[in-house]
Amino acid sequence: MQISQDTDSKWVCKINKNIDRLCTPVLSDSHLHYVNYCGFIFALLMKMKRYTAIYSIVLVFSSFLSGCSVSNNPLRPQLKLLQKGIIKDDSSYVYHLPYQENKAHLLVQGYFSRYTHKHRAALDFKMKKGTEVCAVRDGVVIRMKDDGKRGGGNTKYRPDGNYIVIQHNDSTRSGYWHLRHAALFVKVGEQVKQGQVIALSGNSGYTYFPHLHFIVWKSDGKGQWTQIGTRFKTNKGIRYLRPFRFYQNTKTTN
Repeated sequence: MQISQDTDSKWVCKINKNIDRLCTPVLSDSHLHYVNYCGFIFALLMKMKRYTAIYSIVLVFSSFLSGCSVSNNPLRPQLKLLQKGIIKDDSSYVYHLPYQENKAHLLVQGYFSRYTHKHRAALDFKMKKGTEVCAVRDGVVIRMKDDGKRGGGNTKYRPDGNYIVIQHNDSTRSGYWHLRHAALFVKVGEQVKQGQVIALSGNSGYTYFPHLHFIVWKSDGKGQWTQIGTRFKTNKGIRYLRPFRFYQNTKTTN
């Protein structure tokens, strides 16, 4: 599950005449010291509006993405096959998307993508600051942080990320990261329901742009936690989500 589209690693990016206007608010001079080409193109895409991106991106620079390593985690190829529907999964829990009903958001990074998820079975949904974040399923809040005020594209901001972790009844946990400062609407020990608004999205912690970082872990019962991929209910059916696609939420299953 890569940030690139399927198996084609030879991308070439054609940026339209508005590149100067688009680039300015994305990265400052200081950011350019540590953002590689992959990160630059990625951040630029995130700043573009939906249709601008569609019409602007024709191909993508093969030299850019060829330098972005991928994970050798054995879960990665399995999730890729699940995404494409080559293998089927009809037994795992079907999650609610982490935002309001009838809303759609762009998935900008998927499982084990080549950018910042190359060792993570995690998802990044592009969200404006202040977007309502919803619980993907019922559970109990076991951990949270809401006092982080800083964020940016430097690892020094990692400890400032605001988050919520929710325990579920099947030995799994879900995590929501980069939330807005002082905008968490739950507390540790509180029971939450699927679809309940639990926070507002933000840009706290180690992040290049406002988005929601979402991840699920499963316990082996012996104290070890493993990241896992999950299915989601969308307006087009049950899916393992794929990067660079918009997914619209449906009604909760409760």
